[in-house]
Amino acid sequence: EVRIMFNMLRMDLRRLFKSRSFKIILLVTAALILMVSLMTAVVSDPEVLDDMGAHGAEIDEIDRRMSEEIRNMTQLDLAHETLGGGFLLIIVGIGVTLFVNGDFSSGFVKNICCAQPRRAGYVLSKALAAGIYSGIITLLGVILILLAPYLYGMHPVPSAIPDILQYLFWMWLPHWAFALMALALVLLTRNTTLGIILSLVAGGGLTAVLVGTLGKLLRWPPLEQFFLSSVVKGVYVPQNGITQGWMILVCTIAWAVIYGIGSLLSMEKRDI
Repeated sequence: EVRIMFNMLRMDLRRLFKSRSFKIILLVTAALILMVSLMTAVVSDPEVLDDMGAHGAEIDEIDRRMSEEIRNMTQLDLAHETLGGGFLLIIVGIGVTLFVNGDFSSGFVKNICCAQPRRAGYVLSKALAAGIYSGIITLLGVILILLAPYLYGMHPVPSAIPDILQYLFWMWLPHWAFALMALALVLLTRNTTLGIILSLVAGGGLTAVLVGTLGKLLRWPPLEQFFLSSVVKGVYVPQNGITQGWMILVCTIAWAVIYGIGSLLSMEKRDI
């Protein structure tokens, strides 16, 4: 059973690296990060602000203070300003949704899961593939957001290599759990609609905001802090670094277990 699972994982990885959707996801991720870095460089340049003010734009003291704060940020401060908003969660969720759905649209899953005992192995191989997928996207996103400012003449305060590696690891964990959400939704619905919608809504933090608002009205505990979008936002705190590793780990494991059980039930209870 274990050998079958790893054989399926190797097939998944071969298909992943050859798939057009994966290459498009990588290009979109790189393009968006470069665009955000360009906008950040423009806002942080005092000469650009002066020029904009000279041409009639309304530049106030708040804009100048924000520009100075950006110039004084470390690499990780600047990186988390972009990645902490759930941008990569959305990318990972949509990417895994498209990748897993390809098994159903092409009929590949019928060949793999023709025997009942192989269904659990299929889910486990897809969970590992989702971890690799989310790891690649997280690695690409972090590397680009660290290096892109230098392309536009910015010089953020360098962060230590161990801090960057630690940040990369703790960012990857909740993104892997989020990828398992996309996997579970595709196995449940056998299409991409719900997976893409929830990737946008949950990855952008809307579900956490709605639960937080409802919780305040009903006087619930702050349950929104356990949502993966909130976990990603809290991975890094400027000046303090990474302070809630245990929280990230617990939430990642809890959501991974929930989505893993959901995926297994979807495969066991529904016909292929």
